[in-house]
Formats: sequence, structure tokens, C-alpha cells
Amino acid sequence: MSDSPAWRTLGSWIVRGFLLVLSAWVFLSIACVACLRWIDPLTSAFILRDRWIAWEQNDSTFVVRRHWAELQHIAPALRLAVIASEDQKFFTHHGFDLVSINDALEDRERGRRTRGASTITQQVAKNLFLWPGQSWIRKGIEAYFTVLIEAFWPKQRTLEIYLNVAEFGRGIYGADAAAHAYFKKSPALLNEYQAALLAAALPSPKRFNPASPSLYLRSREQWIVGQMHGPGGTEPVRRAE
Repeated sequence: MSDSPAWRTLGSWIVRGFLLVLSAWVFLSIACVACLRWIDPLTSAFILRDRWIAWEQNDSTFVVRRHWAELQHIAPALRLAVIASEDQKFFTHHGFDLVSINDALEDRERGRRTRGASTITQQVAKNLFLWPGQSWIRKGIEAYFTVLIEAFWPKQRTLEIYLNVAEFGRGIYGADAAAHAYFKKSPALLNEYQAALLAAALPSPKRFNPASPSLYLRSREQWIVGQMHGPGGTEPVRRAE
């Protein structure tokens, strides 16, 4: 019965439909990433997710604070701090830090706590288009968008979008909102210690408060400042300007 012409026709239509939907999704995703080279994103998948969660929980206290800041209006110290903290090979890799990925896999095999291996490009792909999680499906889609971003955007654009969509606290997205929320100043006026505190809070933005840093956050701040002045610190800030 499964070999009847009707079943073969139905199967053929299902395959064609799937391929049509997949082709449309690929086309739209490429077009979207290409356009974002010049058009600033109005929101991100993470912001929409947080809005949805607040709506579901009837949380009237949740407010999104976000204002776009051009890269030249963000202090070079903050640009360097996030590179020093999050992705020191940002200007030399093509979206993936293969050494860090291999180290993370080895840590997982040995039962150790997995270190972060996501590049800034991968984090932009995740924040803009995807959802939190560690599934292989999400990682695969993230890799796809990472390749597109590397293909269509210069590094400065990737860094600019990262600094405008990254979460720095509950409802605080982007460098401008973070600078005003924590230090009452424009992101262009941040000094290196304030920049390092913001970068230090990025892995757990809802847990840490850069305006009232814990001892751990202070230790991360000092490490990041050291990296900013180290051998690998001068080149990224020059190229990020």
C-alpha cells in the first residue's frame, strides 16, 4: 500500500514543499544579513524573547532600555575591553576560534566545566537571530548565520552591532543604555576601568552590577585592563577605530 501511486505523489509533494520552504528561508536569511550591513537592526531575537517572557509573567516592571550608538560614538576603551574579554582573535579569525572550540570539547570530554568558545561573531548571530540553548540544531543554525555575517559584514560592523545588541543587565541592551544606566554618561566618555567593568559583566549580565561591582567583578576588571595593555591589546583597538 505504501508503494501506491497516491503515496508516492504525496511523498513527492512533501519533499517539494520542504525544499521550497528551505529555499525561501535561505534566500530571506541571506537577504536579511546582507541588508544589515547598512541598516541598523530595530530589535533582536533576545530582546523579543525577554519581552515575551515579561508579558507572559505579567511583569509590568520590565522596560527595554536601548539606543543605537554608532561605533565612532563608543569609547575605544569599550571596544577594546570587549575584544580583550570576549574574543582576542576577533580581527584574525573568520567567525570561529577553532583552538578555543577544541579546548572546550576537550574540557567537556574530561568532565570539566566547559570554557566559553563563542566568538563575537557567533554571539551576534545568536543574539540577533536565535535563542539561548546548547542544542546541536541551534549551534548549527548559529554557525550558518556566523558564516553569512563574516561573508557580508566588515569586522567593524560586526563589532558595532555587537555593542548595540549585547545585554548588559535586565532590560539594558547596548553600550549606550549600559553607560547611562551604570555610569550616567555617554558611551563615548567611558574610561578604561568602566569599560572593563561592563565587559566583565557580559557573560552574566543579570547577575553582575558594574556600578556596584563584587570582588569577582573587580578581579575580572583588573584582568581585562591587563589584557588591554598586553601584547595582544594594542592592535585590536587600533583596528576597531
